[in-house]
Order: sequence, then structure tokens, then C-alpha cells
Amino acid sequence: MRMRHQAVRISLLGLTPLALTALTAGPAEAHGSMTDPVSRVSACFAEGPEHPRSAACKAMVAAAGTQPLYDWNEVNIGDAAGRHRQIIPDGKLCSAGRAKYKGLDMARADWPGTKLTSGKHTFRYRATAPHRGTFELYITKDGYDPKKPLKWSDLEAKPFAKVTNPTLRNGSYIFDGTVPKKSGRHLVYSIWQRSDSPEAFYTCSDVDLGGGAPATKSLAAAGTAASAEGAADTAAASAPTEEQIAAEAGKSTVSHGGHGGDGGDGGDTPAGAGHGTTGHGESAHGDNAHGESAHVTDGHAPHSAGQAANAPAAQGGHLAETGGDDRTALLAVGGAGVLAAGSAVLFLTARRRSARNRA
Repeated sequence: MRMRHQAVRISLLGLTPLALTALTAGPAEAHGSMTDPVSRVSACFAEGPEHPRSAACKAMVAAAGTQPLYDWNEVNIGDAAGRHRQIIPDGKLCSAGRAKYKGLDMARADWPGTKLTSGKHTFRYRATAPHRGTFELYITKDGYDPKKPLKWSDLEAKPFAKVTNPTLRNGSYIFDGTVPKKSGRHLVYSIWQRSDSPEAFYTCSDVDLGGGAPATKSLAAAGTAASAEGAADTAAASAPTEEQIAAEAGKSTVSHGGHGGDGGDGGDTPAGAGHGTTGHGESAHGDNAHGESAHVTDGHAPHSAGQAANAPAAQGGHLAETGGDDRTALLAVGGAGVLAAGSAVLFLTARRRSARNRA
């Protein structure tokens, strides 16, 4: 009898780490894109992946297919850890070096643009899976030529706006910044580096600061006038609506790690977040030195390699709002310990009763 009880105790001890693993493991993912000023991928998604209206978005689909637009909120590198300039090569800033999004790197002057003025501006970043982190916004230098591939040296050396853990309201991060005094066609480059993960997100937003080529023509007119080489006339960029995000969610391959919510203030994940049926669909790396994942097919592979990079146990699991902190992990561990201990007591009690009944 004693040996049997010892075996039971040993087996129960083995359950504790399993319970801890079950409750604390899981990907800590985040997704989103700039919507004011509107990013290239957001603007093309808003036009409609299957039938975009502007010449630039049509060219993007021709180059990379429609899936990058359905996955509009996933231009990321899973293990960036602040090494943006080291791991993203010149000419591939808008795609973050990922072959999947290579269409975003096309050098042309007719990308849908946002009218912007120098001075104070309120920026918006749609977060379909919000997390703690820092946003940095860079703008191109005077003399920027959109018909040439974007290089790091084309951006001003320092961000003109930088904020950590900004306010999350109605599903978007909102923060203020002062746009430098410039004119004509420029590009705003955003970097969202998470603090609860090495993962980072990137966007390119084409803007018109006045005194140059207008960014206010209708999409239909721009589509007729623009050439494949990039014309001066551009379409006005629009951000995707909540209705479109919800309607197209089923075609996304992006996993949000179980995030969902009512879209309210205070850090809740917005309603209509596009939950995919799989994960990122490819390695978080691009086709540069750190390479695409070899097992990916058309962006539908499981989120294995990216998951390992994005969510080690040390990151504390899900921190699904800007107000979260590392205590989330401690609570999960404590809760798992209580659950495991309770399960052990119940199981041991049941075995003892069974033994007495047989005696």
C-alpha cells in the first residue's frame, strides 16, 4: 500500500510543472498598422485586396498577390529587439525585409498619400492585438525621391515623434507629435518595438506636406493618370473601416494569440480584430541574410518559427494592454501552482478512499 501511495505522490508532482506550462505558455503576439497618416499596406487593404483602384496598389498585388493585404497588420520581425537598421537592408524598409510584403518596397511616386501639415499632429495606429512598447516616427530628408528605393540614409537621423505605452482608445494607439517643417512628397516611417517581446512592427506612410505634388485627387482619376514608373499624381489614402476589418478577417492568416474584446477604452482589444486560423504564415524574417522560413507555402504555414521567437516563457505570456505589467506572469504562475496543488489533494484523497473501500 505504501509503495502505491508513493507512486501516486510522484505522479502528482509531475502534474505540477505540466499545469504551470499549460497556463503560462502561449504566443505573445501583437499586430497593427498606422492609419493616420495611412500606411501603404492599410491604404491598399482599404481599397480592396481583390480589386484595388489605385495604380500603385494594383502593382503591389501583381507583385506579391492579395494575401499581404489580408494580412495588412503583420509587417513585422519577430526577433528584432531594436536591431532595425542592422537586420533590414536598404531598399526593403517598407516590407521589413520580408518577401511576403515585397510589393510595399516598390519605388514609385503614386502611392496613395495622406495630406499632412507641419506642426502638431495627432497620430493613430490601429492595434488589432495591443501590447506595451515604444513607437518611433521618422520622416524623410529634404530632397527625398519616392521613385528611388527607400534607404535608411533617406530618413532623418532622429525620430520626430517618440512615445512609450501611448493611450489606447477605441482600438487605436493615439499620440501627438510635431511634424517638421517640410514641403512636397515625403514618407513617414514608423517602428513599433514591443517591450514585452523582441517583436517589432514597421510601416511606410506616404504624405503630402503641401507645395509639391497633390495627394488629394480621386482614386479613379489617379488610377487613370498614374504610370507603372510612378507619376506625380497620387490618390488620397483611406484607412480600412472596422466593418471591412471584421468582414475580411476570415481571409487573414494572422494569429492574434486569442486576443479579443469590446473595443472600449482602457486597453481592451478592439472588436473585429481579424483573427486568422493559423499563425504568421512564415518566419518573421525576410529574404535577406536572416532568410524566409523554408517550410512556408503561400503564407499559410503554422506559426512555429515566429512563435518561438516572439513568445519565450520569460516574456510573461500575454500582456494584452498597455496598462499590463510583468505581474501578469507572476499571477499566472501563482494561479497555476494553486490549481496544481488543489488537483493533487483531490486526486490523492480519491485514491485513499478507493483503497479503504477495497480493504
